[in-house]
Amino acid sequence: MNQAVEHQADILVIGSGAAGLTLALHLAEQHKVALLSKGPLSEGSTFYAQGGIASVFDEEDTIESHVEDTLVAGAGLCDKQVVTYTAENAQSAMRWLIKCGVDFDKEEVEQGSQADAPYHLTREGGHSHRRILHSADATGKAVQTTLQQQALAHPNIQVLERYNAIDLITTRKLNRPGNRVLGAYVWNRDREHVETVAAKFVALATGGSSKVYQYTSNPDIASGDGIAMAWRAGCRVANMEFNQFHPTCLYHADAKNFLLTEALRGEGAYLRRPDGSRFMPEFDARAELAPRDVVARAIDFEMKRLGSDCLYLDISHKPADFIIKHFPTIHKRCLELGIDITTGPIPVVPAAHYTCGGVMTDLHGQTDISGLYAIGEVAYTGLHGANRLASNSLLECLVFARAASQDIEAQLHKVNLPQAIPTWDESKVSDSDEEVVIAHNWHELRLFMWDYVGIVRTDKRLERALRRCLMLQQEIQEYYSNFRVSNNLLELRNLVQVAELIIRSAMARKESRGLHYNLDYPDKLDDPQPTVLQPK
Repeated sequence: MNQAVEHQADILVIGSGAAGLTLALHLAEQHKVALLSKGPLSEGSTFYAQGGIASVFDEEDTIESHVEDTLVAGAGLCDKQVVTYTAENAQSAMRWLIKCGVDFDKEEVEQGSQADAPYHLTREGGHSHRRILHSADATGKAVQTTLQQQALAHPNIQVLERYNAIDLITTRKLNRPGNRVLGAYVWNRDREHVETVAAKFVALATGGSSKVYQYTSNPDIASGDGIAMAWRAGCRVANMEFNQFHPTCLYHADAKNFLLTEALRGEGAYLRRPDGSRFMPEFDARAELAPRDVVARAIDFEMKRLGSDCLYLDISHKPADFIIKHFPTIHKRCLELGIDITTGPIPVVPAAHYTCGGVMTDLHGQTDISGLYAIGEVAYTGLHGANRLASNSLLECLVFARAASQDIEAQLHKVNLPQAIPTWDESKVSDSDEEVVIAHNWHELRLFMWDYVGIVRTDKRLERALRRCLMLQQEIQEYYSNFRVSNNLLELRNLVQVAELIIRSAMARKESRGLHYNLDYPDKLDDPQPTVLQPK
């Protein structure tokens, strides 16, 4: 039988996207960091982010305007203190990225050095100014590759690639006083056995949970692992009903998860019906530049009204060289699929894109459990409210990773490495002989979440979803108790837990606001509050 392998670090960072890498790099100058990645190091939502990062760089723009745009998009549920903190710290976070070597696009200059040219700022839905720094239409890739190169070369960062975090280890779980995190049990996917990581501090940077839906723009790893682990360990979660559906995912049998950036609409692309007519001006005065929840609902409505499988995004009225320069990744990928975006429209559908709720934290990323932090999409900070403003997501990762690093740094000298953590017990489980159960439950879960807890909801749909979810939970827990873990089993266990949290949060909100639209409660309440769920 495989023996458990003990890893030790000052900080265990679970997740290797923008949030996890930023935190690791800030702390590794003086401390040992273990950085855990479920798949290959680059396989996360950061790598696939196209649009850019919001920050005030234009002299005509203001932090107050960025704050106001975020509050408007958040539909009355943002925490203004958190929004202000994020906007105020945005430019310094960007300067750090630039210092790290991320190459953001600049304006063309006729005279002088191109190195001294101002940054090219684009505009996206919900923004009143051009404030999006970008690297063509592959900003996330530029950020991810730059930061991961530095992490891989850093002597104080131990990269654990192809490891699934299973559960957090806490003093409460071991029947010791208090509730402090001590590390985590992790599954080595290559050796197929469970190992133990002991750490003074643990940070969850695992991203969101959009894989709970049948159609998503996210990579396969977005299975809500950090949210589920934190909940099982005793953390509160908030606003899980607010799932952002990106309005424009490429509709093509061979284009799994391919997103069409909001910057297309920011640069003048129109949304069209199959007959070529525009429809967004009929839904909102901001037309194609309305916030994502408005645009996604409009597309969903038109698709259902027309019985159409998709609608169309069209930028072909712009000059071809302009399109190819600003959107080279999209142009290339669409050409591979037989679509020339310089001459015709692109078929699109909405897809689950971003989890606006998550594990509750303070301004430093600290959760309800001592020593446990949550940063990035896994967290609920209060920044996004009922709907995330475009290009605030990578910004949140950067700002709160630095805030968490400063908070951890101030405490590290007071904390000792935990001792005598029990190894993982596999003595009462066997190898699975019914993998088909996982595949069937996986498909059922994602399908009923799409049908019943999608862009438009009703009380009856939510009740049906909860009944099915609880039945699946029982089956999956029984399976988990009897068989050795696997990647699909661990993800399914987490997804069904997150699904329950989403459904219960949606049932608790008796209004329609932002990304949560319930036909039984079409109006907004006068005094909206975050939806907070507390573990038993």
